[in-house]
Amino acid sequence: MIAQKKIMYESKNILGLPLKSCCSDPVTGFYRDSYCNTGDDDTGMHTVCIKITDQFLEFSKKIGNDLSTDIPEFNFKALKENDRWCLCAGRWLEAYKNNQAPPVYLESTHEETLAVIPFTILESFAINE
Repeated sequence: MIAQKKIMYESKNILGLPLKSCCSDPVTGFYRDSYCNTGDDDTGMHTVCIKITDQFLEFSKKIGNDLSTDIPEFNFKALKENDRWCLCAGRWLEAYKNNQAPPVYLESTHEETLAVIPFTILESFAINE
């Protein structure tokens, strides 16, 4: 069986412009390409570029998604306050519904996010690059 190369198309952000990089340190994104790109294999839809806050890290850990602890077997380095990260759209919405949503970089948030979260809500959490 021959492995097929994944074809990546130009992605757009929620503003309808070319998607900007979210973060390269730590390297983020479902594809670990520094972008909040998504595709059929990204069932979690890691499309929201956020600014990590301690409040969000505590919330995430409490609900079973500990992002504040190293997981060497998955080559995951713990996130800390002010890091950027491509978060699952559903997880961001869950945090929003619990008054724990972190700030969002709109230019680095993939347009597919709008299938889960209304633009007006994301816009109210927007921060500049």
